[in-house]
Amino acid sequence: MSRRAERLSELLRKELSLLLATEVHDPRLPALVSITRVGVSDDLRQANVYVSIMGAGEEKRLGMKVLKDAAGFMHRALRPRLDIRYVPELSFQLDESIEAGDRTLRIMDGLDSSTGPSQ
Repeated sequence: MSRRAERLSELLRKELSLLLATEVHDPRLPALVSITRVGVSDDLRQANVYVSIMGAGEEKRLGMKVLKDAAGFMHRALRPRLDIRYVPELSFQLDESIEAGDRTLRIMDGLDSSTGPSQ
């Protein structure tokens, strides 16, 4: 990824996080939604926004639907905030890496306690 794409990815992550916290007011959106990373295409026209949604399967599904429905609103809201010619089209993807890491840590903790003290 080019340096320009990296800078745009980080800027989009920050601005979208701010938008989610302050301007997206949909009661169907779970409280614990965070943007983990943003990947921008080489031509800077497409952005994959990876989000982590804490909750059960139905909450995640509904949260993703709300985010996909709000993509147009967020795209328009980004225009005045960014000093770039084209604001990338936003595509939201569920990122379950945080929960996978948490599961791994719980498994490792369980192994530690089941093996007992080492001698």
